[in-house]
Amino acid sequence: MLKVGLTGGIGAGKSEVSRLLVSYGAVLIDADRIAREVVEPGTPGLAAVVEAFGDGVLTGEGALDRPKLGSIVFADPDRLATLNAIVHPLVGARSAELEGRAGSGDVVVHDVPLLAENGLAPLYDLVVVVDASPETQLDRLVRLRGMAESEARNRMAAQVTRARRLEVADVVIDNDGPLDALEPQVRKVWEELERRAAGTA
Repeated sequence: MLKVGLTGGIGAGKSEVSRLLVSYGAVLIDADRIAREVVEPGTPGLAAVVEAFGDGVLTGEGALDRPKLGSIVFADPDRLATLNAIVHPLVGARSAELEGRAGSGDVVVHDVPLLAENGLAPLYDLVVVVDASPETQLDRLVRLRGMAESEARNRMAAQVTRARRLEVADVVIDNDGPLDALEPQVRKVWEELERRAAGTA
């Protein structure tokens, strides 16, 4: 099994890269998806979030109001740290459980947005960073996701710098350009991952 950490700044295009890798045969463990699962209604994770942030972060149906919570934590580093201390251990445990189901020859890609922030690079055989300039990130968040520019800048500021993220990279995928320039790069990376997984690298 080859354990790959995949990361990138918000708006860099990491989700598209993970989608391509899955289409080639990777086993994907998506930390964002797991982070949503561990705070679903009825979970201990959601109870802990409500205890820390109050009932105001719930919708009328009792689910987590993610935009409301996001507006709180991304404007306050201390509140963000509080949330991360609740969610990250739950995500880690679930990720380990899913990884344990993979086969010995699989390429297991852990899609981890905060890999650099949390010093997780040593957990993986290889770290792949999807890179885009801050200008490109901002444009995508505002134009494609409909974020207000101030919110987009807050979310970008809550992450590590581009330079810090690149420091932990074994492989960098440049996604500053159009989508059709991305696929050939990802295909080439996948071929290398397969070779490593087969023990021939």
